Amino acid sequence: MDIKRSLVLLFSSYGCFLFGQEKAIDTIYIFDNQMSRVKLFHPVTTISSEDVEKNSTNLSDLLRFQSQIYIKENGRGAVSSPSFRGTTAQQTAFVWNGININSSFLGQGDVNNIPTFGYDQIGVKSGGGSVIYGSGAIGGSIHLNNTLDFNKGFHGSLFSEAASFNTYNNFVKGSYSNDKFSFKVSGNYVSSENNYEVPEFVVGSTGFTNINGRYYNTSVNIGASYKIAAHQTISWQNQMFDASQHYPIFEANGNKTKYNAQTLRSLISWDINKTNLSNSLKAAYTEDNYQYFSDIASTKSSGAAGKNYIFKNDFNYFITPKLNINAIGEFQVNKGKGYDTGFGSISRNIGSLAGLVRYFATKDFSLEAGIKKDFVEDISSPVLYSFSGKWDIVKWYHVGANFSKNFRYPSFNDLYWQPGGNLNLQPETSSNIDMNHEFRFGNLKVMLSPYYMDIKNLISWMPTPEGYWAPFNTSKAESYGLESQVTWNRSFGKHSLKLNGSYTYSKSINKDTRMQMMYVPLHKAVGNIDYRYDFIKVYVQGLFNGLTYTTSDEKRSSAIDPYFIVNAGISADLFKKYTLGFKVNNITNTVYQTVSFYPMPKRNYSIYASINF
Repeated sequence: MDIKRSLVLLFSSYGCFLFGQEKAIDTIYIFDNQMSRVKLFHPVTTISSEDVEKNSTNLSDLLRFQSQIYIKENGRGAVSSPSFRGTTAQQTAFVWNGININSSFLGQGDVNNIPTFGYDQIGVKSGGGSVIYGSGAIGGSIHLNNTLDFNKGFHGSLFSEAASFNTYNNFVKGSYSNDKFSFKVSGNYVSSENNYEVPEFVVGSTGFTNINGRYYNTSVNIGASYKIAAHQTISWQNQMFDASQHYPIFEANGNKTKYNAQTLRSLISWDINKTNLSNSLKAAYTEDNYQYFSDIASTKSSGAAGKNYIFKNDFNYFITPKLNINAIGEFQVNKGKGYDTGFGSISRNIGSLAGLVRYFATKDFSLEAGIKKDFVEDISSPVLYSFSGKWDIVKWYHVGANFSKNFRYPSFNDLYWQPGGNLNLQPETSSNIDMNHEFRFGNLKVMLSPYYMDIKNLISWMPTPEGYWAPFNTSKAESYGLESQVTWNRSFGKHSLKLNGSYTYSKSINKDTRMQMMYVPLHKAVGNIDYRYDFIKVYVQGLFNGLTYTTSDEKRSSAIDPYFIVNAGISADLFKKYTLGFKVNNITNTVYQTVSFYPMPKRNYSIYASINF
């Protein structure tokens, strides 16, 4: 297959532009139009909507068992943050339909305050990506994508689950499309008393009970797309999320607190897709609001409201069948207003210009180079760059290499929180290099990805002589290791079997102390086995997490011990429309924690049903 034909097939499948044919095949619209280009040079792990049902408790559970990310969770359903390749939560970018949605206040995303359902695809990309996806894309990025189909008629689905600890999870979705119009709406409601017990985990003189651990959340997603001309589409995507988390306490007579969060995300996109060029103009509005209650029976004691206005244009053009240029411009206005947080009304303007060149020398060899300059109000930002290449050396061996400079600018809390905010902070920067070795032997695929990161100007909150904490650019860090993945699948008759396993080695050290960074396990391994016979499906999941230090001095007595968790489930498809399933989590009844003093549940169960029509 020649390079022109390869590009036609690739870009048509993502609703982008085509080169070398008269009429665009526009049957699906994906809001993150960069994702198809990213996949040309970087491995992206894709979690389908069917995979979500295996770990439907929350997004933390899903990413913990189906990706290489380490998830730090303060007990089931509570505050949760990700760690890519030994980096911090602030060095992970959450990207919703191509828009970076990390909190302006915290500079990160709370995994459990992001809905699990409502996306058509969840992608996990390791490695730097600030040239395309902006601040925070240092260790990796998590992509929450929606798509809209055309000419599919009406479809609907309903998922309902009841689980241990009085947990209920309900999701409904409906869609309709013809040759010009596409519409999709979905809603999800989750609630849990979350009152699990771990008698073996002693707190004081008694076993642990997750007192005041209740949580609930509601999310609504709406998407629509209309073809205004043969090569032009207007699309809209909207998400509303409302959540409440009660923070666990260790004694029945302790002070009960809670945290409420509301987010709104709305995105309008005007896309032009012609034979050799495409342009995507996006306008987005997002809100990120929270309230903290030091007493759940009283009014809020602190909180903040954030509003972001985002404008982004992405222009892509094939000069020749082998040479592609891509220009991306973005402008943001970030506004915030605090309540008993030490800061009042604040605002920041952010702009960026990026350019990428892709050269497809042959069908087996391609290169990409990118450069970007960010303009962050009152912050000196570095010039960012990226270089990537991919070479299919032989039929069974492919190699890729990536080198990039990435960054994270200080958050509102870093700059303005009083007392403590530091207006003299510099952005964190990193130099990343990684390689991807891919081996294919029939149905077997093996991926080996060694990596190295050098990170400067780490922002850390530290105690001051005045008695309060403040952020400083404290140290340098380096992170190196290996990500590996093995997949194998086979179908024979009514049987199908799929194996998927990954192993990650992460050495992340503070250059000053030469000690391992906190909450970075040296070893993590995940395995998934899926078997199907006719209408019966069975899966088994395994997770091994190695020794994890929780202090900066590698104190062994405070470290989290290694643990191994096994989940399993069985389901049956009935009459092609109905599915009934049963799941058992933590079959081995393992006592484990991902954050010190907050154990996770022991063995627990759920039963679910779904209908597709």
